[in-house]
Amino acid sequence: MTSAHPNRFGYAITLGLLAALGPLCIDLYLPALPALARDLAAPTATAQLSLTAGLIGLGAGQLIFGPMSDKYGRIKPLLLSLALLLIASVGCAMAQTIHQLLLARLFEGLSGAGGAVLSRAIARDMYSGHDLTRFFALLMLVNGLAPVAAPVLGGALMTLLSWRGLFMVIAVIALLLFILARVKLRETLTPERRSQGSLFSAWAALGQVVIHRPFMGFCLTQGFMMAGMFAYIGASPFVLQQIYGLSPQAFSFCFAANGIGLIIASQTSARLSPLWGEYRVVKGALVLAFVSSASLLLAGLSGAALPFVLVALFFSVASNGAVGVAAASLAMQSQGHRAGSASAVLGVVMFTLGGIAVPVTGIGGTSVLTMTATIFGCYMLAIAMFVLVAQKPKKPD
Repeated sequence: MTSAHPNRFGYAITLGLLAALGPLCIDLYLPALPALARDLAAPTATAQLSLTAGLIGLGAGQLIFGPMSDKYGRIKPLLLSLALLLIASVGCAMAQTIHQLLLARLFEGLSGAGGAVLSRAIARDMYSGHDLTRFFALLMLVNGLAPVAAPVLGGALMTLLSWRGLFMVIAVIALLLFILARVKLRETLTPERRSQGSLFSAWAALGQVVIHRPFMGFCLTQGFMMAGMFAYIGASPFVLQQIYGLSPQAFSFCFAANGIGLIIASQTSARLSPLWGEYRVVKGALVLAFVSSASLLLAGLSGAALPFVLVALFFSVASNGAVGVAAASLAMQSQGHRAGSASAVLGVVMFTLGGIAVPVTGIGGTSVLTMTATIFGCYMLAIAMFVLVAQKPKKPD
């Protein structure tokens, strides 16, 4: 249902902050990963599993909150997820062993998933077609600030706090967002539009979404692109700090520069979509993804200097922003009547593939080559999904 909302930008800010919970839970503590590994006496690969646990939780949690929102509305599940996120983040801060941290991170991801899945579902309740693409771009504008600000904030906070303090910061943010959501958001799924069966029948709708080829084609395209993104997120702290010798603060600024590229690309994608159509925008962005990730792989194979690696990383990350906005819009446009379940599948595919990609970069020890090869491989799989599975829409929704 397309409906003009008088506070669209205000809604985009609120929903963008909620959608940013996932990146925030991942990115804020990235500069602290090496310190966390030393403090808990954990190998690098095991410390990286804290990232994997969070990603898997973020994916699986969307299977809970997405169908739940189709049955009970958007606001109550959202508030529940934020309350649980506060508790889980405190648990992360109190962990005494790496195994306790991994368990707490899993639950932090599960609870943090509510903001991601429900922000997309609320957007689909309100908009469709190019309006939905433009609103997703507004979400990406706000959401894209999380990868920019979170590692910079994390690096700065590391001068004052330990890694445990960073998780307490996430707990405080969860509390503030609970208050913001309670005050600012209205229910967008009216009772007559909700799933009329049991909660189990709402979960059964996931199967109907999964077998819908047009949806899954764009879902898998975005999912493998994001898997490459998460491979970069998981490996770059070790590659840039331990191999290239950057400080946590310098790493944070490099990470932020890539986040700015992500924002620019997402806004460009939204501007081009009404002119070219979302399908052509995705196609063009995938060309950029191929060229940039191939250049990045060559840098890994040749042992290139840091500036070349950073330039290739910038364009590789930027291509994710361009693909993500248009592909997510195409996927969600086909599932307006099952927006919660569709958003859940979109999220679980994205975060599960990301959770798999992160430890792949650590096979044989995290290195420039393992990071670049994993990113290139994920992007090639995204292109394959677009070519083999996705279908060009016959007409706008």
